[in-house]
Amino acid sequence: MATNSLRILGVIPARYASSRFPGKPLIDLKGKTMIQRVYEGVKKSTKLTEVIVATDDARIEEEVLRFGGKVMMTSSAHNSGTDRCGEAARMYADYDVVINIQGDEPLVDYRQIDQLAASFDNPTTNIATLGIKEVSMEDIQNSNRIKIVVDHAQNALYFSRSPIPNFANFKEDPLGFYPFYRHIGLYAFRYSTLQELVTLTPTLLEQIESLEQLRWLYYGYKIQVVETDIETPNIDVPEDLEKVLTYI
Repeated sequence: MATNSLRILGVIPARYASSRFPGKPLIDLKGKTMIQRVYEGVKKSTKLTEVIVATDDARIEEEVLRFGGKVMMTSSAHNSGTDRCGEAARMYADYDVVINIQGDEPLVDYRQIDQLAASFDNPTTNIATLGIKEVSMEDIQNSNRIKIVVDHAQNALYFSRSPIPNFANFKEDPLGFYPFYRHIGLYAFRYSTLQELVTLTPTLLEQIESLEQLRWLYYGYKIQVVETDIETPNIDVPEDLEKVLTYI
């Protein structure tokens, strides 16, 4: 049960039909499925009032019920985890905040969830996400590592797969000069804000970067970036399995 006054819902969107790793939520990780490990990790947070898996597949539903978790069947037409969270959250309309936890994070750290939840003690926070300053030059150049720039109040100005800020004409060591930020893809929303976001029309900007959060910035929403020093590896493709298993 949450220890603060806010009612906070943790939603774990989980799809079976992943193009890069079909059936990913049900893979065995040393005796437990990935979705079970995610669920149990999330449940360690004292900030969450409720935790639920949102899926469109009966096999995932059956597995969550098997290990005693809560699960909700949602539409198979959703294009993003945010949309799936929005549908699931409508069953919890009396809640204040919804946190979207990726279903491919079997090593999810409850402290990250607590950090996001705490940001909503500020009544002006409507969307929050995480950023980490542990950034290498390889990260900056890697299009799979999302970079963020923020304003004076730690609100995101932009997210990109490209190096931002660009340092092509910079003669010094960019890492020694500028505090580069790397994005960690956990999101939290005020309930009312989430329901607004899922109605927004997709934009060309998000399509060219393949980053959904650019839609929210485009329409004027502020995203608070909470700095963390905690990062856990996720499983995006089968090749990621080995590195995660070493931590379990």
